[in-house]
Amino acid sequence: MENTKENSALSDTRPLKIMLVAGEASGDQLGGRLMAAIKRQYDDVSFIGVGGPRMIGEGMQSLFSMNEMSVMGLAEVIPHIPRLLRRIRETAELAIAERPDIVVTIDAPDFSFRVGKKLVHSGIPLVHYVAPSVWAWRPGRARKIAKFLDHLLALLPFEPSYFEREGLPTTFIGHSAVEERHGGDAVRFRNQHGLRDQTRVIAVLPGSRHSEVGRLLPVFRDVVVRLAQDDPEFCFVIPTVSKVEDIVRQTVAEWPVKTIVVATDQERRDAFSCAHVALAASGTVSLELGIVGVPHVIGYRVSATSAWLARKLLKIDTVTIINLVLGRKLIPEYLQEECTAEGLYAAMKRLVEPGEARDAQLAGFDEATTLLGFGQTPPSDKAADVVLRLALKGK
Repeated sequence: MENTKENSALSDTRPLKIMLVAGEASGDQLGGRLMAAIKRQYDDVSFIGVGGPRMIGEGMQSLFSMNEMSVMGLAEVIPHIPRLLRRIRETAELAIAERPDIVVTIDAPDFSFRVGKKLVHSGIPLVHYVAPSVWAWRPGRARKIAKFLDHLLALLPFEPSYFEREGLPTTFIGHSAVEERHGGDAVRFRNQHGLRDQTRVIAVLPGSRHSEVGRLLPVFRDVVVRLAQDDPEFCFVIPTVSKVEDIVRQTVAEWPVKTIVVATDQERRDAFSCAHVALAASGTVSLELGIVGVPHVIGYRVSATSAWLARKLLKIDTVTIINLVLGRKLIPEYLQEECTAEGLYAAMKRLVEPGEARDAQLAGFDEATTLLGFGQTPPSDKAADVVLRLALKGK
């Protein structure tokens, strides 16, 4: 049943103050959708915390720029440790000073959990949105976070059991990316960029962090050049985010192949809606592509130090959400030293034309999105219901 103010049993009219903390672009998307869902279910609510453009657009008063927390990998994080520790302290101090009815941290576990630990004796209900991947590495985290979290919101159907066995209430809400399934307009995108109906669009997605873009764009460029040599009529488009938009535009301007760069949420959805295939960094974007039915290949690189550490700790043989949910490698992955122009190009060629590889992905997408909650109550509405009930319970 769809959640509304009338049928959600949230009839309390007291004002609520909700604190949310997001640390990167994907968390900002989750936070923005959650805030919108909360406002649909409850009238008198205000928001404080840390967020990006989408959360600010929904009414967030951000303590500092979310971009300050968006670093990844051991080698990348070390130079920023003093600033990150200061921001952790400031975020916890904001919660203690403002006494919100609930604190919701969103992904970014290295930051979020340190904030949570500082609030353990504050009496403020604490919810974390996006379960840490204990099934992939560091399984002991489930027991540790159960000591300071009041509730966990899980995106994947197999996750709750890992935390509930440690006494942490966990709700599988589904992946919020399924809410974007019909959000794009292919005709609008083609008209805006003067593309013919028969022009095949190839989306290129090098990530949302500076470190990702720096490592992947040179490799992706070589793949684009080779594909353009095969068919000069291909249209290449890079949907990016504001944080890395400048460097993406500067880099792509030097490419020998004309490439469209778009940066707004709507342009991104429109580009996805008419994409024929995609080459993407590892991350949520793979699920977003699968939801709109775009066959794709994953390429990814991290620093040598981070790669060494990952090989020591990871307990899984795939990093792609769709592969994890299906229990098989539907989406080809080219990671670290295997992330080469030659390998990526060959994999993309198998998807460009009709055939077994393309058909298998298209069929698998429907299976995966159903498992992740498509066609049910939107995940953000489920998350909002949990957050509101806990916030009101604590008043």
